[in-house]
Order: sequence, then C-alpha cells, then structure tokens
Amino acid sequence: MRSSFLSESPCDEQHIHGYGFNPQSWLQVERGKLPKSSYSPSSIESLIKIAEPPVVPLYKPLDYVEVLSRIHEELEQCSPSERPGLYLVQSQVFRGLGEAKLRQRSLHSAWRCASAVHEKVIFGAWLRYEKRGEEIISDVLASCRKCCREFGLLDVASEMPVRNFEVIGSWETGSSSQLSSMVTFQIQDGRVTCDRCKIASLSIPFCSMLNGPFTESQLELVDLSENGISLEGMRAVSEFSSTCSLGDLPVEILLEILVFANTFCCDSLKDACDRKLASFVSSRQDAVELMTLAFEENAPVLAASCLQMLLQELPDCLADDLVISLFLGATAQQQLIMVGQASFLLYCLLSEVAMNIDPRTDTTVFLSEKLVQLAVTPTQKQIAFHQLGCIRLLRKEYSEAEHGFEVAFSAGHVYSIAGIARIAGIQGQKALAYEKISSVITSNLPLGWMYLERSLYSEGDRKLADLDKASELDPTLTYPYMYRAASLMRKKDAKLALEEINRLLGFKLALECLELRICLYLALEDYKSAICDIHAILTLSPDYRMLEGRVAASKIGTLLGAHVEQWNTAECWLQLYERWSSVDDIGSLSVIYRMLESDAAKGVLYFRQSLLLLRLNCPEAAMRSLQLARHHAATEHERLVYEGWLLYDTGHCEEALQKAEESISIQRSFEAFFLKAYVLADSGVDPSYSATVISLLEDALKCPSDRLRKGQALNNLGGVYVDCGKLDSAADCYTSALKIRHTRAHQGLARVHFLRNNREAAYEEMTKLIEKAKNNASAYEKRSEYCEREQTMTDLQTVTQLDPLRVYPYRYRAAVLMDSHKENDAIAELSRAISFKADLHLLHLRAAFHEHIGDVPSALRDCRAALCLDPNHQEMLELQKRVNSQEP
Repeated sequence: MRSSFLSESPCDEQHIHGYGFNPQSWLQVERGKLPKSSYSPSSIESLIKIAEPPVVPLYKPLDYVEVLSRIHEELEQCSPSERPGLYLVQSQVFRGLGEAKLRQRSLHSAWRCASAVHEKVIFGAWLRYEKRGEEIISDVLASCRKCCREFGLLDVASEMPVRNFEVIGSWETGSSSQLSSMVTFQIQDGRVTCDRCKIASLSIPFCSMLNGPFTESQLELVDLSENGISLEGMRAVSEFSSTCSLGDLPVEILLEILVFANTFCCDSLKDACDRKLASFVSSRQDAVELMTLAFEENAPVLAASCLQMLLQELPDCLADDLVISLFLGATAQQQLIMVGQASFLLYCLLSEVAMNIDPRTDTTVFLSEKLVQLAVTPTQKQIAFHQLGCIRLLRKEYSEAEHGFEVAFSAGHVYSIAGIARIAGIQGQKALAYEKISSVITSNLPLGWMYLERSLYSEGDRKLADLDKASELDPTLTYPYMYRAASLMRKKDAKLALEEINRLLGFKLALECLELRICLYLALEDYKSAICDIHAILTLSPDYRMLEGRVAASKIGTLLGAHVEQWNTAECWLQLYERWSSVDDIGSLSVIYRMLESDAAKGVLYFRQSLLLLRLNCPEAAMRSLQLARHHAATEHERLVYEGWLLYDTGHCEEALQKAEESISIQRSFEAFFLKAYVLADSGVDPSYSATVISLLEDALKCPSDRLRKGQALNNLGGVYVDCGKLDSAADCYTSALKIRHTRAHQGLARVHFLRNNREAAYEEMTKLIEKAKNNASAYEKRSEYCEREQTMTDLQTVTQLDPLRVYPYRYRAAVLMDSHKENDAIAELSRAISFKADLHLLHLRAAFHEHIGDVPSALRDCRAALCLDPNHQEMLELQKRVNSQEP
C-alpha cells in the first residue's frame, strides 16, 4: 500500500500494465468484453501487497510522559529566554504522537513567550504554515470588521532592541581652536557643509579625521568623492548628525548611507539606516537582494525583515533556487546576522517544510545537514540526526543513513534502532536486524513499534505473534491489521480479511487501509462497496493515487462506475437518508460524492459533507468542505451560515453569532436558526441561554428543511430540555426524531429513561441504537452506564475492541481495580492506554492513583505531563499543588 512518506513518483497510467494489474482490462471481464476464463484470482491477489511501514522522521522518545514532565519542570524554573526552545521540543513530542492540535498549541506558546524578534518571526511563520488551510478565516473575519492579526507581519524595526550608542566627543588639539566650526565635503562637483563637531561625533574615525592629528583636521574642505556617497546621501548624513534621524529617503540613498556608515564606523547612523531599510522589504525578490546586502554590511534589522518576508511565503519560497542558495550558503556569521541565536529553530522549520514537499530532494538533504551542524543538546541531536537518517534511507544512501541513525541512537533516541535494523535487513542481514530490535525490547519497557519492527525480520507464526503483540500494545498501528488482512485474503478467507481491516477502519480512517479494503472488495467482485470506499478516499484526498502511486483513485472510480447502479437525484436523497439513519458515515460520504457529480445544489451538499467529516475526525477535510460550501452557496443568507460555521469551528464564536444574525435578517431559515442555537448552547454559561436556545431551535423547526436536519434539531432540542429538567418535553423531542429515523435519538431517550429511574428501559433503548448503528462503539459505551457491573465490564470491553482510542473504558476498569485494592493492576490499565494516547483524564487519574499509594515522584510526573496537555486545567493544578506539598 502507498504511504505518504514513502510514495514513489506517480507514473503514467499506461505503465500500470506491467505490474500485474490492469483495471481497465480486468473490469472488462464483467462487461462481457473478455471471456471469464481470462480472469485469474492471482491478478487480484497481486494487488494485495503490503509495503513495509516507513521509519518516520519524528521525535519519538521511549517515555513521552517522562519527557513532557521534564519539559514542564524546566519551564517552571528556566529563564524566559529558554522557554521558546523548550516549547519547540514539546511540539516535537506532540508531533511524534500525532497530536496536531497540541503541537500547534506548543508552537503558539513558544510564539507568545518569545522575547527575541527572530523567534517571533520563525514561530509566527511556523504557525501560519501549520494553519495554511485556514487562510479563508482572515477574509471571513474581515467581513465582521475584525482583523486577524495573529501571526501577521511584525514591524521588525520596532521589535528589535534599540542599542545605546556612545557619543563621541571632540578631541582637543593645539590647533583646533584656529579651525572653523564648519567643514565642507567635496563630492564630485558638489559640496555639503556640515557642523564639524556633530559630524565628528558620529564615530571615532570621523572624530580622529576632523579633530585629530590628520591632514583633514587642518582643512575646511575635505574631498569624499571616492567614498561611494552621493551628494544627496551626504546631505542626509549631515542632517542625521544634527537631528539623529533620517528623513524619507529612497532605498538607493539609504543603501549608500549604510555602506558609508560601515566604512566610517558610524554605529548610530548605521542602525538608523538599517531600521529604515527594513521597511522596504515588500517581496521575495526584495528579500533575496537585500539579504545579501545585509550580510555584507552586517545589518541585522534588515536581515530579520528579509527573513520574515521569505518565511511568509512558505512553502512556495523553497522552490526558488535563489532562496535556497541563500539559506544553504549562509556562513555561521551570516546566520547570526540573519537569525540571531535561533539558527537551529530556523533550519528545523525549513527542513520540516522541505520534507513535506519531497523528502528525497537535495534541498531537503542540505537543509537537514544544516540542522545537524547546528544541533548542540542531546535532544537536538536526536531530532536532527534521526531526521537526516530517514531522508538518507529514502534516498537509498544506506551508509550515510546508518551513520545518522547511530548518532541519534547514541544520543538517546531509541526509536532510531528501527532505521539501523532496516538497513541491516536491506543488506540481507535479517538475523542481525532481528537481534538489534530484540535487544531493545529486552532492555526497555516494550512498545508496540518495537514488535512491529521485529516482525519485519521473521516469518510465519513468529511474525504473526509479534504483530499481534504490536496491536495489543498499540492498537493504532495500521501495518499489523493490513498484514493480517492480506494474509487472510491469500488464504481465501475474504470474510475474516474484511473483518480484520474493518477493525481498524472502525476507529481510524487511514487512506492506505481504505485502499486495501477496496482491493479486497475487488477480489470479491463487490463493486458497490469498492466504489463507496473510492468515494471516501477522493473526498479526503482528491489527488490520491493507488497501487503504490501508479494509478489515480479517480481513474479506478470511473472504471468501477460502469458496474454500479446509477441513481437520480431523488434516489440519491433516499440512499443518503438510509445511510445517515444507520450511522454509516462512509456510505453517506459516497452518496454525497455522487450527488456532487450531478447538477444538484452543491452548497448544501458540501455542508453535509463537512458534518460527516467532523464525525469521522477529519477536521482539515471538513474545513475544505465548508470552504467549498461557502463558495457554492446559492444565496447570500446561505453563504452567511457557512461563514458562521467556519468561524465557529475555528473558535470565533462571537463572530459566528454575528453571521447567523445577519443571515436571519435576510431570511429566516432552518440552518441560520440552528447555527445560532448551536453556538449559544456551546458557548453560553448563563442558564438563561437555555430558554433562548429552545426558542431558536423551535424557530428552526418551523422553517423548511429535510428530515435529516430536522432530526438533528429535535435531538439537540431534547438535550436542552433534559438539561433544564423538562423530561416530558425532551422525551417528545426524541420520539419525534425517531419517527423520522434519526437513530442517534435513542441515546437521548435512554438518558430520559435513566433520569426517570428506569434503567431497564434506558438499557433497551441503547440496545436498539446498537442494533441499528453501523458505527456503535459510543453506543456500547453509553449503554454501559445503564448496566449492572458485570454487563458494564462486558460492554466496555466491546468498546475497547471497537475503538481502543476511547478513554472512558480504561478509566472505569482502573477505578474498579482500585476499589478492589488492586492498585498496581489499576495503574497498569491506565498505563496501557497512556502508552499510545496522550490524554489528560488518563494522566489525571493515574496521578491520583500514584498519590493514593504514596508514589509522590510518579504522581508529580503525571501532573506535569498532564499540564503540558492543558496548562489551565484547574483540577490538575490543584492535584499538582497537593502533591508538591508532599515532596520531601
């Protein structure tokens, strides 16, 4: 299967025929154009090839909790100037854990506490790059008369600290009293008369020349024609000597003055000119040209302004050879001028962006080599050398890759052993590779990736045992599921193969796993299911290429389209309603994809698509869909609603409400009332908001809409009634929602039964949801609240099997074990989940358990790590304070 990090350059479609699979000719069998005898199952089985998982270029410490705890402790004790670097490491930990939001928050913390302008520029650029899918928000905010200034361009000149320059005094000489107080400078055919004392005060060289034992000190006319300064430039210098400021001058004159100031060591003049020039950097070309001058003339303010402009254009600027030459050719001194003490930070950003563009390019290698040269601390060496090792491995430069991995491993990055073992395996030394990974397993607390890596160097039952252990320790790893599914398919057990891959897709929508499932469906000639998954892939990644990057997914979708029933608009809506009711989110995505290919109104469809993508935990894709909904809105009031959701989803609740109200003022619509009610219900802490939300939802239900959305509104209205204690009204809402087959309303009705002290009815209601819903991990979890303990444990075990990322079952089981005085088992249950999921609640409970058994250091460690996830969590802060007081 294709991996985004290991993907080969896509080949032309015609080249796929040489790889044992030609979808065009294979599908023609079913069209009756080729005889059935020409079809061989092996031609499909050749599809089911599972590529080795990549050695990822990420910082993956053995015990991320320990690392986060140490970072938090250092943040409490370090000087302000050290904090940005610590937040950078914290962001690298979260990146390795796949926690994008936590990573962005760490980068934001670094940006907020940065005291050096270079750090502000770099972290601001990094955050802009991370949030590059949200550029539209600035435009939408502007329509609310609010400017999105965060991470915008800094006024570098005002941010850079102002130096105190020594004022050079007059040197008394025997003949100085006989000289005129004025001096005239000859420049070509023109002259500029200046105050001798004021010009002399600009620098020691001028003071010596005009007042010291030099010929010029005896002259009233001094020729400066050969010093590269124009008449206009010298007039500006004279003016500066009197006023200590430079007027509005063209860039050419400022450049003259900068060179002149450097020549005569006029520090205050140079600084003023440096700051003036910084405001002239308005394009990438300006930045490249002026950066060269900044290097030559040691102009740090200008250099910082140029750097900001270049980073503003990431990632595009890395395709510019001049920009790359500038970054790669910068000497240590030039780096100091350009980026101060933040060189490692800069090249960490640049190398990461380059890797995301293409990890195999020379540019990526050279930027990573720069990062390696700048790495000083053990953590920096772990990050830099491991990253370079991964890039070299991709380029098949095995000797260099091995060196990078070995240095990173020696510095303490145990995960780098995976790279060392891979190279040994590639070179035919599988026994050595197996031994290296085994030594890590026996000498450390074993993690899932260790067993996954060892499985690559064994066969048969031993391989499967390692893969099973990998899934047990870290159920989020995709390779074990894919390998097991492929193995089962080769054994002709298609049903078990599908069950295996569905285990993962039930909680993690991985594109490579969808691709494998498509291949399984093709082998079973289940084209209807195959095209459903194709549509899901194309919704998430329109340019996705299958079969190791050799053929576009859209091409296979087109071929499969001839083998499935075509629906008209009415049939599509019926199919969407059916899938939405059965909580079949991938099936719903497929129907919407089909509808978008027709002439149907696209705004509402893209909006529905965004709701499904949020359910599937694909926020970036959901944002894209919302943007498309806005673009395709049929009316002004509809567009305002989609803008409101864009603002709400990015945390701008006040502006989202404003958009909803603007939409209602144009036309009272279901979606506008629903948006306003949703935002108020989520952001309002005032109890009086409940009445307003109820009124808004009732207004929404009076407006025209389809049953899908009315079911959602009734469900939400029922939830508000429950919160207000109006159980009869809530039950009516949920019952009405169920009548139009809004299946999720079973959960709300179960809650009403429970609040009426009817646990049996609540249990039965949740059982109905479990029977109807295709994705029902949450339903089992909710039903567990209405059971006796034995059934609760059974339901929660089912939840963990269906979705191991849901944390409540681990917490419940751990609490039961603590009640049974099995403290070590309780802590082990929590640790099991913490090892693969960074979760505040898990860490909080484990810290409390450690405190209970008197293990103060472990409790404090978990407190600190949890506060890295949420620095403002009040209960966590109180627990930390209590634990701190117990330290000896």
